[in-house]
Amino acid sequence: MVPAALPPLALYVHLPWCVAKCPYCDFNSHAAPARIPAEAYVDALIADLEQARADAAGRPLISVFIGGGTPSLFPPQAIERLLAAVRARFDLPPDLEITLEANPGTLEAERFAGFRAAGVNRLSLGVQSFADAMLTALGRIHDGADAERAAQAARAAGFDHVNLDLMYGLPGQTSAEADADLARAIALGPDHLSWYELTIEPNTAFWSAPPALPDGDTMAGIETAGAARLEAAGYQRYEVSAWAAAAEHRCRHNLNYWQFGDYLGIGAGAHAKITHEDGSIERQARIRAPDKYLQRAAAGTAIAHRDGLAPADAAFEFLLNALRLPQGFARACFEQRTDVPLAWLEEPLAAAEADGLIERTATAVRPTPTGLNYLNDLLARFAAATEQWRPARDRVGRIPVAVE
Repeated sequence: MVPAALPPLALYVHLPWCVAKCPYCDFNSHAAPARIPAEAYVDALIADLEQARADAAGRPLISVFIGGGTPSLFPPQAIERLLAAVRARFDLPPDLEITLEANPGTLEAERFAGFRAAGVNRLSLGVQSFADAMLTALGRIHDGADAERAAQAARAAGFDHVNLDLMYGLPGQTSAEADADLARAIALGPDHLSWYELTIEPNTAFWSAPPALPDGDTMAGIETAGAARLEAAGYQRYEVSAWAAAAEHRCRHNLNYWQFGDYLGIGAGAHAKITHEDGSIERQARIRAPDKYLQRAAAGTAIAHRDGLAPADAAFEFLLNALRLPQGFARACFEQRTDVPLAWLEEPLAAAEADGLIERTATAVRPTPTGLNYLNDLLARFAAATEQWRPARDRVGRIPVAVE
């Protein structure tokens, strides 16, 4: 089935270097060399952008997100050159959201005005905690005072859209400590808060040597009290872990992910999802190692592999993302973006509705507050239902390209 309209298209740019690798981080990030090859890397990104442009087939972008790693390690001039290359190659709306992730360290804060002048209009600060002991346990290089100064510096630099990343459920953290962290974040008046639980992921230092985390009852109390504090402060929850001071401060880039939109991905290890005119969906992954990426992007061979997305995977990935949203999703959007009739999921939908995990109307499906609290259980029902379609994968094979 050919889609009536292609999904919105965003651009993700990955800058892979950090000052040090955090013990909880499973992203494709690497301790920075003595001198980051910023200019050479931007050259590689621009070459990669040319290939991504061909996949975009003339479609406009709705957002640009520069993530990492720690993108604020790059000089503003490098970011300006990158964004100029984007503007030269894509149709962009006048209010395009351009986000850059930044570290609250003093050196990066001094660059904020330069990033704003380069065209970045949304700054996301990786605070994680304001408690110095917690930051040390997390391997962060800043302290609580640095985090507060960075938030203030972002405002002074002219940013009207500031996000703070804050984690809870940290090693040894009490309910009172988690509440104090959230109170300090709110006091800074950010437009957006990403407030989420620390999880221990494979291939991290914490996975090899797990720290003692708060128990389930403590976690439940932190989540309940935190949600109440955020609501009392006027923040609106529009995703499981995302809170905005007003609708215009919701992260458009992340909303596009959660609504199963399309996105291009450039940079070492970046991923992409592209819906083609015939309705087929393609996944791409770039070379992960920064040194190899630098070589391959210049040659136009930065893509490590392409995969077709089978109907079973498309349906489940849509639900995996869209059920994180309190407003849920439109039935027509599910069918248009997955090429799967929602009627195929009638049995698990009806069971989830009977158990009070979702609500349905003639046009939409949304999780209940209980469903959001037990999201993993809710999603497991659909994982089991879509697994029966697994043979469809045999008809959507890997597209051979140069491998990493």
